[in-house]
Amino acid sequence: MRQQRTTARHVWMAGVALAALGACNEPLDFDLRDLGNGFDTSRSVQDLPNRPRPDDRGVISYPNYQVVVAQRDDTIRGIAIRLGLDANELAAYNGIDPDVVLRRDEIVALPSRVPEPSVATGASSDGPIQPLDVSAVATSALDRADAAPVTTTPLDPATPAAAPAAPAPQTGREPIRHQVMRGETVFALSRLYGVPVSSIAEWNGLDSEFTVREGQFLLIPQGDGAPTATPVAQPVTAPGEGTLTPVPPSAAAPLPDETPAAPLPTSATPAAPDLGTPAPAASGARFNRPVEGSIIRAYAPGTNEGIDIGAPAGTDVKAADRGTVAAVTNNTSGVSIVVIKHNDGLLTVYTNIDNIAVSKNDSVSQGQAIGKVRAGNPSFLHFEVRRGLNSVDPTEYLP
Repeated sequence: MRQQRTTARHVWMAGVALAALGACNEPLDFDLRDLGNGFDTSRSVQDLPNRPRPDDRGVISYPNYQVVVAQRDDTIRGIAIRLGLDANELAAYNGIDPDVVLRRDEIVALPSRVPEPSVATGASSDGPIQPLDVSAVATSALDRADAAPVTTTPLDPATPAAAPAAPAPQTGREPIRHQVMRGETVFALSRLYGVPVSSIAEWNGLDSEFTVREGQFLLIPQGDGAPTATPVAQPVTAPGEGTLTPVPPSAAAPLPDETPAAPLPTSATPAAPDLGTPAPAASGARFNRPVEGSIIRAYAPGTNEGIDIGAPAGTDVKAADRGTVAAVTNNTSGVSIVVIKHNDGLLTVYTNIDNIAVSKNDSVSQGQAIGKVRAGNPSFLHFEVRRGLNSVDPTEYLP
């Protein structure tokens, strides 16, 4: 009888619950995180700003620090060259190798401030990529290849340097810059700062698995209304510290002494195999030298956009790496130019050459002869490395 009354009561309660749900105008939400002290970020996400737009170098400036938003195929070394920083220092500061290709929109923290433009002039990370006129780039840049070197005059120490322009105004509060410690995850940081995982991922260009590495810097966005979250420091202890290990029952009495095994006879020990002389390690340079010789004119942006390598007339000029011939043209002096595009977005430019052996759209392999050094007094090859419209120091990429 009691069981029948209990069953009837359960049926009645279920009917009332279904009737109440049927009267609701809102869709049913099974997310119960608002109950009790559960974790909920639905309110904080409403106040979070979008990530500010970087300038044309990829830099976002805040009052207390600066970060760089990685472009497509960017590396720490490429960012360092672009900003005039030390590549190894920047890599160590961010816990990554200088030549690892970064994800697009990944955040790189700067150890010191760089000059700030007055407005953000860079293209949006979501905007279209403008096509690059390789012939125009090569021709306009290499018109200065035969110009005389310009002597630079050091600034008078008494002359004050121009102050950098103020950073562009940012939307919302300055985000927290968090350096990832060993064992931390994006989900743990989301709980720590009360910011949704999706917002952290969007601000930092994370992949679909929210992968982070030790030493990486992340920006944690902050809304205008909420106070800045401060993580609570927890005491760090070694594994097992403060915990008493019980003595197992089997250890109550000492184990009997064991008779040590007799050593193996000397003749039974196999001789170490002769592996031969190890091969020399690779230099690790991005490109091979297009010709062998001394640099007779160094890289000087605005005056010499590459380097001049002295070599005898008729020496084979070789492709610094595999790629596709993007242009075969002439500068205003009638000197031939070859431009090769490589798979990481870099361009190599070769001029002061004759007997060109390749054509536009040809695929070339590393070390393939593309022409010969032109006769001159002295005879030399002019060689450039470019990322888009900007030239970079070729010696940073050569062994």
